[in-house]
Amino acid sequence: MQLFSCDHCGNTVYFENNRCEHCGHSLGYLPEENALVSLDPSTDGAWTAPAVPGKTYIYCDNARHGACNWLVTQEEGGPIFCLACRHNETIPALDDPDNLTRWQTIERAKKRLFYSLLRLGLPLETRLENPEHGLAFRFLADGNAPVMTGHENGIITIALAEADDAERERRRTGMGEPYRTLLGHFRHEIGHHYWDLLVREKPPEARYRELFGDERADYGQALKSYYANGAPAGWPATHISAYATAHPWEDFAETFAHYLHITDTVEMAAAFGIRAKPRTGDESLAIPPVRFDPYMAPDMSEIIDNWIPLASLLNNLNRAMGQTDAYPFVLSPPVIGKLAFVNDLVHQAPALEQLAALDEVE
Repeated sequence: MQLFSCDHCGNTVYFENNRCEHCGHSLGYLPEENALVSLDPSTDGAWTAPAVPGKTYIYCDNARHGACNWLVTQEEGGPIFCLACRHNETIPALDDPDNLTRWQTIERAKKRLFYSLLRLGLPLETRLENPEHGLAFRFLADGNAPVMTGHENGIITIALAEADDAERERRRTGMGEPYRTLLGHFRHEIGHHYWDLLVREKPPEARYRELFGDERADYGQALKSYYANGAPAGWPATHISAYATAHPWEDFAETFAHYLHITDTVEMAAAFGIRAKPRTGDESLAIPPVRFDPYMAPDMSEIIDNWIPLASLLNNLNRAMGQTDAYPFVLSPPVIGKLAFVNDLVHQAPALEQLAALDEVE
């Protein structure tokens, strides 16, 4: 994630802002420009953006619920939902104030996911565009049975309860997890989606199996075994998390999530100009200035070289505040190899899409 500034007054503003607190201008996010732009009122409730002359915009329809600050071009009969919200298939009943508050929280996390997906240029077809594998979200409140967060053929279900900090912490401790966040859920489940699109029966499949294992192993039985016995001894030497050991699909999804964690955080560190030279003289913890775009970096080792000391800094700052580690994970060489596979994969995505299109034509 990058930092943004108000193009009217120069004040630093943040991704979720819909108003500049310094000059009072309304703000909206333009995904095609990757810009948070100041707005001037136009006609019929529309807006113009001085930074992007010649166009008129409206807010995504979910802005009226306080759940979105993204913009769409005003066109007669055009879309009323932004590039992120158009993927919502089911949202909770908003006449319940708790549902509304939790959904707003979920949308903030989802927008950060979409920031990354758009920066990487990954395919984002809707269910209307691709009824079989298009991306859709269901945000569901518990009913007679708890909602299970998960993915199936492009449909990602997120339990509304995960937006409640206390409930999410209860689940985290109950499941023995070192880390559990809404954004983490989104990044994990989208990993399953992109495995379907970019790996399944595609050229990278063979290399995937070399690194992650054979996903044709019985998934249900693998999960039963994991929940009964836990992760095997020595798992940190080969996997990013204990849950990644459950099945090769989960290993990929966990690795994909961490790839997004790392890339997005390195970009934010670059935006702040973070650099460090520890007084202990330990050069392995020195943080050089980031002079590249981590979202566009073809070499994962360049990202990792910046990430490892940055993660150490984040963890030690958290400990100084009496908090748990921000990143309680170890990147072993095999895990770094898996992260490099994901990095290669996402940068090959446009070429893989073209191959898929040719196959359909044939």
